[in-house]
Amino acid sequence: MSQDNFFDICHLSLNKKGEELCGDQVKFTKSETKSTIVLSDGLGSGVKASILATLTTEILITMLNADVPLEEVIKTVIGTLPICQVRKIAYATFTIISINHLTNEFKVINFDNPPILYFKKGRIVKLETKIDKILGKKIQYSEGTLERGDFIGAISDGILYAGLGDTMNFGWGWDNIAKYMERIFISQATNSRTIIEQVMSETRSLYRENIGDDATFVGVYVRKPNPVMIFTGPPLDITQDELYADRLLNFPGRKVICGGTTGNLVANYMGETIEMDIATMRKDLPPIGKLKEVDLVTEGILTISKATEILRKCKGDIARLASDNNGAVLLAREIIEGDSIYFLVGQQINEFYQNPLLPKNISIRRNLIEDLVQLLRSQQKEVVIEYC
Repeated sequence: MSQDNFFDICHLSLNKKGEELCGDQVKFTKSETKSTIVLSDGLGSGVKASILATLTTEILITMLNADVPLEEVIKTVIGTLPICQVRKIAYATFTIISINHLTNEFKVINFDNPPILYFKKGRIVKLETKIDKILGKKIQYSEGTLERGDFIGAISDGILYAGLGDTMNFGWGWDNIAKYMERIFISQATNSRTIIEQVMSETRSLYRENIGDDATFVGVYVRKPNPVMIFTGPPLDITQDELYADRLLNFPGRKVICGGTTGNLVANYMGETIEMDIATMRKDLPPIGKLKEVDLVTEGILTISKATEILRKCKGDIARLASDNNGAVLLAREIIEGDSIYFLVGQQINEFYQNPLLPKNISIRRNLIEDLVQLLRSQQKEVVIEYC
């Protein structure tokens, strides 16, 4: 959690007009030491393309994460995918980006997708590529080192050909995309989503809403990490209250308190009182509180439960969050915007919420947090949980 850089990964797709499924697929995994990202473009569009692209990403991610030698991985994929008898080309193309978190070095492997888009200090840099042949197929390799503020992205050819068919127009084209992105970097690049959303919006506009091919962009923006600490529930040992209040207040990131008793514990330590914001009260949710130096104060059990439900529904996508300013939405927003979430979970039982049929050591709060942590990890969030 103390690493200097955060590798902010985002991907967005536009489906070909009339298709319910996207023929491009993206899958990525993150561990403490590396990120592996795969974009695959299935031949054609619709169900068949989607199945082929999904198969390709699954094989690549699974084998790369098992540290199978690269040549074996690519042989397996090329050997598994059928060849189109008419056009004599593979049924799916792919790009792999792997990043070593310890050294910041990256490697790109590209099979028949458009060249990678790599920006340093907001300017496009053309990477040197080496070409190798595996089972008669040309595979391109490139590598480099990422620094804070750099961006690296892979696109499917649906973006490249946006606008194709207009008079004297052969599509958007790689150089024009690169120039367009350089303009984004001048003013608006703060995270991966901002950059990618603007490129996709322009792609949609060039197609005049009539998307001619599945279009996908996956990218990584290197930025300062945004850690969040969520303190919920008073510690088991009352003599530790001040220690944990101090831990929260000195945390180098966003600070969130969930729970009335926990909020009062921190407020007492600071010699402050929590002001309730009645405007945020809803029929199923208590209002949020205001406390100096703390970014968000909410009620505990009900709000955590509702926020988990919201995060499950919106699949971690901030664009799908409701705009309501209630405690659960605000908590979900803090979690989505956080890169690493540190849960400090007090184990003192609140008798009001405790089910009398459960053993004392199984609190509702603990179960709720473990459910939330499991969900966040499935959404590739970095999570640490500490019981106190």
